[in-house]
Amino acid sequence: MIYNNIGKQKRLTFLIILGFISFLTLFLYFVSLFFLNSSIFIVIFAATFSIITSFITYYNSDKIVLKLNGARPATNEENRQLKLLLEGLLIASGLPEPKLYIIDDMSLNAFATGRNPENSVICVTKGLIEKLDKYELEAVLAHELSHIKNYDILISTVIAVMAGFVVIIADFFTRRMFYGRRNKNSENSKGNEILLLIGLIFIILSPIFTKIIQMLVSRKREYLADATAVSFTRNKDGMINALLKIEQDNDILEVANKSTAHMFFSEPIKKLNAKKKKKTSLFDTHPSITERVKAIKELI
Repeated sequence: MIYNNIGKQKRLTFLIILGFISFLTLFLYFVSLFFLNSSIFIVIFAATFSIITSFITYYNSDKIVLKLNGARPATNEENRQLKLLLEGLLIASGLPEPKLYIIDDMSLNAFATGRNPENSVICVTKGLIEKLDKYELEAVLAHELSHIKNYDILISTVIAVMAGFVVIIADFFTRRMFYGRRNKNSENSKGNEILLLIGLIFIILSPIFTKIIQMLVSRKREYLADATAVSFTRNKDGMINALLKIEQDNDILEVANKSTAHMFFSEPIKKLNAKKKKKTSLFDTHPSITERVKAIKELI
């Protein structure tokens, strides 16, 4: 079962990268038509740029995600207990040792990143280390190791970087289009209007595109990671208590952003005094804490 899931994740990652290349190629093609006029050079440039960007993203996405979230490497002196807990879980999971990173934030959260188990990273917040007990912290680490074992990290990391990149380039070129519209003479007004229309379409579609590809990382992976984590620790209570503490905690992860929100142990973007939801809504990146706790209790 787990090998089928791994194969599915790899295939889905390939399709998302292919879609990203196609999307970026078309986008650059339409933009280049305005600046360079129609030419075979435009197609070659757009396709080449898209492929190179995808290649760089694939091999450096973990570093980009860590930078986006302000993470720093864990140290033996400061994070000895964390490292010892991880070492014990590695025996149960049979995985190579991931690198450990820390976010200096008192919220309760964690994520795993990397393109494969051999190049994986687990990142936890300072608040998670200080506010959870040994068994709860072990449960969260086991959950992130489960994402590594199931190859969830490959697809979620690639999605995070590519989705963010699409939004950035759409915003950048749209601003140029508006600027160009104000500064071009009347002879180019028709071209400006067409380019402006394309820009407006991308402004509208970019957030939707980001959300859709994040949703391709099915919420079922969180249930699977919870279940796999319990099989590593043999301790349902540790996972349940960790989830409940996270639900009750009011600290917000200040560095959280929409492009990487789906990667975290729990949804990091929430209002301080918002009433916690009992059910999962259509566009949530995670199942609700209530539903996850219920699923764990039903495990045999």
